[in-house]
Amino acid sequence: MDSQNSMLLAGIVIVILLAIAAWMYFRNRQTQDLQRRFGPEYDRAVETLGSPSKAESELKARQKRVAAMKLVPLAPAEAARFGQAWTALQSQFVDNPKAVLAEADRLVCDLMQKRGYPMGEFETCAADISVDHPAVVHHYRAAHDIALRDARGEADTEALRQAVVHYRALFAELLEVEEAPAVAARPGLAEAPLRKARDPHREPSH
Repeated sequence: MDSQNSMLLAGIVIVILLAIAAWMYFRNRQTQDLQRRFGPEYDRAVETLGSPSKAESELKARQKRVAAMKLVPLAPAEAARFGQAWTALQSQFVDNPKAVLAEADRLVCDLMQKRGYPMGEFETCAADISVDHPAVVHHYRAAHDIALRDARGEADTEALRQAVVHYRALFAELLEVEEAPAVAARPGLAEAPLRKARDPHREPSH
């Protein structure tokens, strides 16, 4: 009887150990999948929320939220219109950098809405973007931070230029069209670097 109890107990212990090993494997695999999908955004979530478990819960909640959205690519004509609007906006930076920064923010928001992203608080929008576009969400945050600094009168023209460059990276990533051959073309989106705005206090060169 004692030997039977011992064997039963050993069997229970083995089952428990196997269950623990399976659970640990699943958790490690889940962590690796989230790290691979979100990249630096995973580390940011851990730092912000204070632990990997909280960060992973947040990232999984983002995935679930975005999966419920009806995100759609742009029709070719819409993509061309957005690309042309960006090119026109960018050409005005030298003369009015503050207005261009505000317009870049508006154009990015319009594009996000057109793709199907619900617009709300900034952090929620950034979190939604991070699910499918983790490589560019830091551009969104950097541009937003500079825009806030500009609203406080703390951003110079070089900072405004950098903000528009950040917005452009996000804009180019989101400018997806229905037909696969057109995706790589990014129709109408200028790739030339932004020129620095003129300093109104500087004497023109001769």
